[in-house]
Amino acid sequence: MIDLVAEQSPLGGLERWLLDPAVTELMVNAGTDVWVERAGQVERVGSIRTSTLMGAIEHILAPIGRRLDRTHPTVDARLPDGSRLCAVVHPIAVDGPCLTIRRFSTRPLPLDAFAPLPVACLLRDLIARRCNVVVSGATSSGKTTLLNALAQHVPQGSRLITLEDVAELQLPHPHVVRLETREATADGVGEITLAQLLRTALRLRPDRLVVGEVRGSEAVHLLQALNTGHDGSLATIHANGPLDALERLAALVVQEVANWPLAAVHQHVARAIDAVVHVVRGADGHRHVAEVVEVTPSTLGAGLAVRALADGRQVLAPPQRGRR
Repeated sequence: MIDLVAEQSPLGGLERWLLDPAVTELMVNAGTDVWVERAGQVERVGSIRTSTLMGAIEHILAPIGRRLDRTHPTVDARLPDGSRLCAVVHPIAVDGPCLTIRRFSTRPLPLDAFAPLPVACLLRDLIARRCNVVVSGATSSGKTTLLNALAQHVPQGSRLITLEDVAELQLPHPHVVRLETREATADGVGEITLAQLLRTALRLRPDRLVVGEVRGSEAVHLLQALNTGHDGSLATIHANGPLDALERLAALVVQEVANWPLAAVHQHVARAIDAVVHVVRGADGHRHVAEVVEVTPSTLGAGLAVRALADGRQVLAPPQRGRR
């Protein structure tokens, strides 16, 4: 049922859920149906008129100078409170405008929230060893949140440079430089890609790089950086498992530099990445570490292989790689 009184507010009544600290994600489908995620569970909570929703989106985007219309039917933006907004309208959204606002905790979660103490200690050891770690997982599995938790254990004397499409990381670290990509203007100019940010970051004297998500040509620049002294760096990638994450990273490199032999790409990946941490979201909505693996260097030139260090419950073997 539509609350006509609540719709008179600038946010069209959406603020009743946006102000609820238990809500981690707000979603509006087809311009009318309002859904929220609380404690990992998604539920439909109400309705809104399409015109009211469009007014609310315009109100949210106006202060940050972004637009959403038929000419520019998609928008990704970071809101002042750190939340991430994604909205789409016709003709991209066939059934009506859609909106998603993902909120992030003001307090970064500890590693203990993702894994039992022995596994959390293993993850801290990987950071202390200056291992290059990739966090893999599906959409909304908690990759960025876990990345944030891992970065909390970087020694305070290190200079961190974070690179993200939409800045989400909240690192309680005294020496952090945050970089964010930029979309092209309406005239098609001014775009700053993640690959460009990586090239810039290497000139800013990073000790460790923290890349929000690898999904394009930046994979080549990241692997080159990890193979030239930027030990202890962190990144995330969408994948169904640790080995899939390494194969996807290799595929992204091949897409950018097709003349590289696949064996050479696998060798490059295996030398650059020390460990992969795979995180999943369970049926109850809880996000947790499912696997921790070490990339085995003995397989260079013969594909990619991994050695299990831990499952979601216990440590299986100590790490052998490290760059201290």
